[in-house]
Amino acid sequence: MTAKLMPGGPVAEAVFADLAPRIAKLVENGHRPGLGTILVGDDPASAGYIRMKQEKATELGFNSPHHHLPADATQADLLAAIHDFNDDPSVDAMLVQHPTPPGIDYEAALLEMDPDKDVDGLHPLNMGRLALSMPGPVPCTPAGIEALLAYYEIAIAGREVVILGRGTTLGRPLALLLSQKRPTANAAVTVVHTGVADWPEYTRRAPIVIAAAGVPGILQPEHVQPGAVVVGGGVRYEGRRLLPDVDESVGDVAGWITPRVGGVGPTTVAMLFRNAVEAAERRAAR
Repeated sequence: MTAKLMPGGPVAEAVFADLAPRIAKLVENGHRPGLGTILVGDDPASAGYIRMKQEKATELGFNSPHHHLPADATQADLLAAIHDFNDDPSVDAMLVQHPTPPGIDYEAALLEMDPDKDVDGLHPLNMGRLALSMPGPVPCTPAGIEALLAYYEIAIAGREVVILGRGTTLGRPLALLLSQKRPTANAAVTVVHTGVADWPEYTRRAPIVIAAAGVPGILQPEHVQPGAVVVGGGVRYEGRRLLPDVDESVGDVAGWITPRVGGVGPTTVAMLFRNAVEAAERRAAR
């Protein structure tokens, strides 16, 4: 591999260093931040994610109430858990771990969540806030990618960024985020997807490519120009095995690349807690 690596760990550490005094100030003023989590079923990967978030919440000094519903829980059971956190003044932010088991409508559950407590930034109201550049929680992986590019001083203002993938959790909000007028954004963003027959023509011309398709190994060396900045945002799991969109051999062509493990993941978690702290600050200011 000839490309320089862009690990997400140092980026996350910088975010948490910024959050620490803000959390301390909240606690000093009598407002301990609270992150509520909801897990439906016993999927090992989902349970692991929840455990990691709870451990980080405890480390940061958060309250971290949790609802663990059985795999045969009904939609009504999930909505009751959401309403409980909506009404709980000790909970500033919350999440429902995705994916949910068959028979559970995640999108319908999301609509029941208080948008101001939506730590993932995926409620339709928050997506609308993002589209209009209004304050509110920003989807965590897109926000983490912007922070990662800024940390490694990858200039994107005025340059073309091609995003491969149009999903509602990554590709679509990332395009909105990186096109906004801000020093760490302000890019000319092109979004392509697997339904575009000649999508490699777009990725090959771009100095910055972000893979967000959720198709293992879709981005190969011949799909990027020499020296390009390549960010692997999309992944899929096969059991416990992580399968990224970006084939590792792309590192032989790219100038900068995120590592297969420890790239965007740590920044996503950091942005989740940044959203939670901002939610706590907004509520404490009321």
